[in-house]
Amino acid sequence: MSLFKKIFSKEKKETLDKGLEKSKSSFFSKMSKAVAGKSKVDDEVLDDLEDVLVSSDVGVATTIKIINRIEDRVAKDKYLGTDELNKILREEIAGLLSETNSGNATDFTVPNKKPYVMMVVGVNGVGKTTTIGKLANQFKSRGLKVVLGAADTFRAAAIDQLQVWAERTDVPIIKQSMGSDPASVAFDTVQNAVKMDADVVLIDTAGRLHNKVNLMKELSKVKRVMQKVIPDAPHEVLLVLDGSTGQNAFEQAKQFTAATEVTSLAVTKLDGTAKGGVVIGISDQFQIPVKYIGVGERVEDLQVFNKFEFVDSFFK
Repeated sequence: MSLFKKIFSKEKKETLDKGLEKSKSSFFSKMSKAVAGKSKVDDEVLDDLEDVLVSSDVGVATTIKIINRIEDRVAKDKYLGTDELNKILREEIAGLLSETNSGNATDFTVPNKKPYVMMVVGVNGVGKTTTIGKLANQFKSRGLKVVLGAADTFRAAAIDQLQVWAERTDVPIIKQSMGSDPASVAFDTVQNAVKMDADVVLIDTAGRLHNKVNLMKELSKVKRVMQKVIPDAPHEVLLVLDGSTGQNAFEQAKQFTAATEVTSLAVTKLDGTAKGGVVIGISDQFQIPVKYIGVGERVEDLQVFNKFEFVDSFFK
């Protein structure tokens, strides 16, 4: 079976291709300059390629892994032409990602837990609430009963924004006034979700990172209180990262994974940036599945991340 066997619909693949256009154009522009006038992949080309990958936000650690893999192929094959570099890069990046803990999801699926509680974390401005709204819409379109919890009580705008999504998707929202205890909102949400016989609960949380100790305490309290109603809640902690921030997304991932147990990642806003390489680095470095990527404004533009389709679109 081909590594790049198509599992996406044609429309989804076209959206992914379009969403990664800026990243791809920027990358290949740099690549063209790196190999200009050279026919053989040698140390100089590899040094230039290393610069291209780092400047494309792949990250230093992941870049070194990729360069080492290509060096091994050069040593084995004795001669590699620069005209083969695109194909080799594509194969080696796909191979690298296939060895990580970030397996491919094939659809928006909910495990056999009812209600399935997803706590969504991330700093303000990364598209966290919008991601929750899009997930709510997609889960509901699959016939699932969804409940939203507005536990980001430190910003009135966050509660208001989630209310807009609740109305747009026609799903119930549990909220309290601004400044309320987030854990109290989370408790009310899961309690109501059980009464409503809901399938999925999506809990929005505060996005403050200035004090990791407080963040850790707050998220731990939210979890602990939910477990009074559902002992194994939350079933998933989804960290939302803004792909357009490049290396800053790495830093956010480090901070949040240190503050709480993150089980999946969503990388948003890839369509408006040339920093799509950050997905490759994050997928490789954190050993946490990149589950969703945002490649456009529409609800359906929040896609399940498939690493092979991603690499295929990036190097198409």
